[in-house]
Amino acid sequence: MLKDITIGQHYPTGSIIHQLDPRTKILITFALILGLFIINQFVGYIFIIAFIALSIALSKIPFTYMLKGLKPLYILIGITFAINVFMTGGESLVKIGPLNATREGLYQAVFMAMRLILLVIGTSLLTLSTSPIMLTDGIEHLLNPFKKIGVPAHELAMMMTIALRFIPTLLEETDKIMKAQIARGADFESGNIIKRAKSLVPLLVPLFISAFRRADELAMAMEARCYRGGDNRTRMKELNMKTPDYISMGITAILLGILIYIR
Repeated sequence: MLKDITIGQHYPTGSIIHQLDPRTKILITFALILGLFIINQFVGYIFIIAFIALSIALSKIPFTYMLKGLKPLYILIGITFAINVFMTGGESLVKIGPLNATREGLYQAVFMAMRLILLVIGTSLLTLSTSPIMLTDGIEHLLNPFKKIGVPAHELAMMMTIALRFIPTLLEETDKIMKAQIARGADFESGNIIKRAKSLVPLLVPLFISAFRRADELAMAMEARCYRGGDNRTRMKELNMKTPDYISMGITAILLGILIYIR
């Protein structure tokens, strides 16, 4: 299960999507999120699915790898589906004791499940196609205008990127700790959900110790290199938007306009 989490991982393929400016990809991702919450009928999903499918094809990232990131969310998707089916009023379809599944609830459940799935796949494409360094530069450039009101653009960008970068590292550390405890007789597989959750508690102490140790090592490495934030810093590669970036943003603007018109 831990290996199925793809958030924060980078999958380099050298595709046209990978070569886009990180600012372009961040803005497109925000536009996609906005579009998913704008639509209120299934016809809007046709355009979003086509847009995401085209992006995945151009990125050359295997579609099975994208779907792998959904495995840890199956329980959340199932709970969301059940809540909408049984908690939405309307024409009754099936009654199971005090629970009443309605036609309107089934429609809403499928609608919300599709929104959640497309949201995860669309946002995962950002981190999979953008290296942590480029992502930091992109976020910092987008936050630069807010420096005038005291927003620490570089520090915020650095914190967000380090948080994303540490997700796969902590997952790998968790996997190592679990294997070490299984070798000593620990059982993480048997029993119900509550028992499995309780069996994970002994993982927290060594995981927190490892996380604090890695954070301290990172801070010492940054201090040793005289890191002083974003002031007067230069970059080896300056960000520069090109024709594919403007074309991509134009297509995204057209998609957003269609979704607003449909609504």
